[in-house]
Formats: sequence, C-alpha cells, structure tokens
Amino acid sequence: MVLEPEAPAQASVIWLHGLGADGWDFVPVVDALRLTDAVPVRFTFPHAAYRPVTVNAGYVMRAWYDIRSFTPEGRADSEGLAESVRRVNAYLEAEIARGVPAARIVLAGFSQGGAVALSAALRFPRQLAGVMALSAYLPFPARLASEKSAANAGVPILMCHGRQDPVVPIEMGREAREVLGAAGYTLEWHEYPMQHEVCEEELDEISRWLRARLTAADRVR
Repeated sequence: MVLEPEAPAQASVIWLHGLGADGWDFVPVVDALRLTDAVPVRFTFPHAAYRPVTVNAGYVMRAWYDIRSFTPEGRADSEGLAESVRRVNAYLEAEIARGVPAARIVLAGFSQGGAVALSAALRFPRQLAGVMALSAYLPFPARLASEKSAANAGVPILMCHGRQDPVVPIEMGREAREVLGAAGYTLEWHEYPMQHEVCEEELDEISRWLRARLTAADRVR
C-alpha cells in the first residue's frame, strides 16, 4: 500500500505493521500526522508474508518472522528476521531509485514491525533520516555490536511504548533503549498510560519528530 503526496515526493516513510495485521493497519494515521504542509512525503505500508507463528499454535498469519516463545531467545527466529530485513532493504533501495535520498527516508514500525525496522535500519549501509519503533523491542541485541552500520551510527531513533502493554511488555522496550544507549546511539524515549496501541499524544510526538527528520536539509547527501 502506497500513499503518494500531491506534489512529487521529497521524503519517504516506510512503515511496517505488527504481527497478524497488514499494511493497511496504519494508513489511517497519516492524516493525523498533519505533514502535508511540511514536505511532500510518500508513505509505503508493506505487507509481511504469511507464515505459521509458533506462539499462536502454528496459525498462519502475516508475520515478519516466527515467534517461538516469549523469551529473549525465542522472541525472533534468525532466518525469518534475516529474510524480512532483506525485504526491507529492497524497499529502501526502491525508494532511493525513485529519487528520494536515503537521508530523506524514515523506517518505522509497530510491534514486530518495529523490531524489524530497528534491525534493518541499524545495519543499512546508507545514512537514513531516522528509525521509529513503536511498542517494539530489539531482536538479538548481542549481535548489534558486530553487525551495525557505521553509516547509521548517528541515526535518530524514536521509541514509544505503553506502560500497560500486555503484548510487548514495556520492559522489552526499555531493554532495547538501554542496549542502544550503551552502543552509542542517541534516542528519544516516550512512554504512555496505554496498552498495545497508539494514542493521540503519541501521534503528536511522532508528527513533531517526523517533521524534524524529514525537513532537515542538512541531512541530504
């Protein structure tokens, strides 16, 4: 699903949905972000592939990777995550080929999609405008030190999470914040009195953050 601006796109947001949802899930938030007066932005909402998910009794649904258990070791499968990162890299390269510089592209995601966004953005070999992970976590944190990209060592990161999240407990998000901070990344962290969802206050913060990232002319290389 792609939403084109009225004028030729000068920036792009690629937004990955959560487990069991699809690319249509976050389309309704675009109007709420009120970016039309800032910069012409193309929004791309890809669909994850269908695959069986172990923690959901093997039920086949849209998922960026399998989740075998709700433990640090089982919350992402290495092969499935690598496959989705390759797909995301292809989306990023396609935007660049269409004329949007990497430094004008934000990679965003919610829940499992946010985990993939972090995994892909921090390893992508070209400088991105930013990465946004909502109600998400960092898969395989121990691998980041050896796999991270120097090009995105200073990429702006926005993380938001609900304090009452029963799906991705906020402790998982806080763990990601601590790991990323220890690795030298600078990120904004916001938490809200909500569950596994997005609230109006959070959307206002996302709008502010995206405006800053996508209108920063000095980030274009």
